[in-house]
Amino acid sequence: MNLEISTPTTQTTELVQRLSATPRGARLARRLTSTQLATWGYPHDSDPSHTAQLLVAELASNAVTHGRVPGRDFELKLVLLPERDTLRIEVSDTRGDRELRFLDGGLEDENGRGLVVVFVLSARWGVAKRAVGKTVWAEIPLSARQRPCPRRRVPEG
Repeated sequence: MNLEISTPTTQTTELVQRLSATPRGARLARRLTSTQLATWGYPHDSDPSHTAQLLVAELASNAVTHGRVPGRDFELKLVLLPERDTLRIEVSDTRGDRELRFLDGGLEDENGRGLVVVFVLSARWGVAKRAVGKTVWAEIPLSARQRPCPRRRVPEG
């Protein structure tokens, strides 16, 4: 595992971590999210922590399942934006040739709802192309008074 944790800047506080593109890496991304949010003052059992963990689990799972290139890691980035009372979650993979798709899973299907979860739980979300691969990002409010409405996808860029 490649450990690359950035230092906080004056405007934002962030964590950047590369993880193996495996189910174990995806689980670790969720645990890192919970631990980092607790460090920032959002306890493990708080609504922001639960929401962030669920979003990271979905995005990391998608990166491992659909964005995996053998031998390449995925990257988790958490950015605390205190001036907006917002957490930005970014998950980058190395597979840029696959477009994101909303699958219309049936009631009995176990897969196909990940982006629906991202859509419902985030205030804003989107996809940005990278030199290698893509980044799927989502933003969530950290306080109850800032609950988003309506939820929308931001165009690529």
